[in-house]
Amino acid sequence: MFKRLCTLLLSLALLCTVGAGAAHAQPGKRVFNAMQIIFSPSLPDLFCTLGAVGGDKYGHKIAITAGHCLDDPKYADHEIHDDIAPVYDRADAGFGPIGYVRYFKDPEGSQTGHVTKDYMVIELVPQVTPSAQGPYLKQTGEVKVPGGTVSPNALTPALDNERLLATGSNEIITSGQTGVWYGTVMDNADGVYRSPAANMRGDSGGPAIWHVPGTDLPSQANNFQASGPWAGITKGITLALPPFLYTSSANILADLRARDTATAGGVFGAGFEVTTNP
Repeated sequence: MFKRLCTLLLSLALLCTVGAGAAHAQPGKRVFNAMQIIFSPSLPDLFCTLGAVGGDKYGHKIAITAGHCLDDPKYADHEIHDDIAPVYDRADAGFGPIGYVRYFKDPEGSQTGHVTKDYMVIELVPQVTPSAQGPYLKQTGEVKVPGGTVSPNALTPALDNERLLATGSNEIITSGQTGVWYGTVMDNADGVYRSPAANMRGDSGGPAIWHVPGTDLPSQANNFQASGPWAGITKGITLALPPFLYTSSANILADLRARDTATAGGVFGAGFEVTTNP
């Protein structure tokens, strides 16, 4: 079972990053799925992982990860417009912030239960370049399921990218600390997928793609590379079998659209699309 990485998000971020955010970021740095991220350079072992990188309908560069990576009831489920919660590349904290948290949602029990809205929106800084290519997975847009079961977070009528993969007949491919894994979607409880595709602590928020039928699965022959549309992000581990949970991209995209519709001026991440940059 994962532990939450930070309590009191903003007090911790401010205390731990005084001076650290003064680094002057140089242009051109790639930000990609499966990049490990931290919220303070002084806490490199408390990390999560990026699940998808792209842009929103308002022109912001956006990355998506798990909401339970941070925990502060005062700021959870609210837009954060100020740059008070920086995010760093764990492998290159000296670059300075790659972005700032704009929203996170972490209801109690989100890591082990079927909570549908466990996600975080990060606005990336102008100096970085979003990339669709991670260490193992290349993301090709978003999963779209015409006529499929609708996410519980969706408005009516739902969009195709707000519909869920059917269980028993679809596989997801994931990427994390132990490499790349794949497994069948065995259960779907309100848009939270259960699969034998493995993850571990620190992989929270990391990428899952849909294995498009007829395309190659990762193997030694192809250097464990795979490509497909973004299907979701790593959520956590439970005692049930198979134990690994993933929040569907359908849940995230549907909730972003619903919040955008209800919020004057809109929200960061609304209309999110995975980048086409290599």
